[in-house]
Amino acid sequence: MRAFREAVEALDLDAAEALLAPDVVFTSPVVFKPYTGKPITAAILRAVSGVFEDFRYVREINDANGRDHALVFTARVGDRELHGCDFIHVDDDGLIDELTVMVRPLSAAQALAAAMGAQFERIAEEARAHSR
Repeated sequence: MRAFREAVEALDLDAAEALLAPDVVFTSPVVFKPYTGKPITAAILRAVSGVFEDFRYVREINDANGRDHALVFTARVGDRELHGCDFIHVDDDGLIDELTVMVRPLSAAQALAAAMGAQFERIAEEARAHSR
């Protein structure tokens, strides 16, 4: 999805958040249970933007009907280089209703889990503040 890619690349997280459906389901690469809702998903996107270094999308794949997208990226977390993919599905209104992130290798996923885990209280607090 070009608009999401451009927002993330520009670090315009307000624009990225505006593309999320209210009931978006975010599936993390490091947590088993998905997160549901725009406030928590936006808070996670904001936090990960501070954790990833040298983030860049390297490929965009779109299906013929325009509802499913894959954005392949590279980044670093500390001294770990990672490759990942954002799998995006959009609803009838063109808003993101599913966002699944996958990363590799395992050592980078572990570094990401540790970095995000250290911020989780702040993420949860931000999500609670925006859902009121």
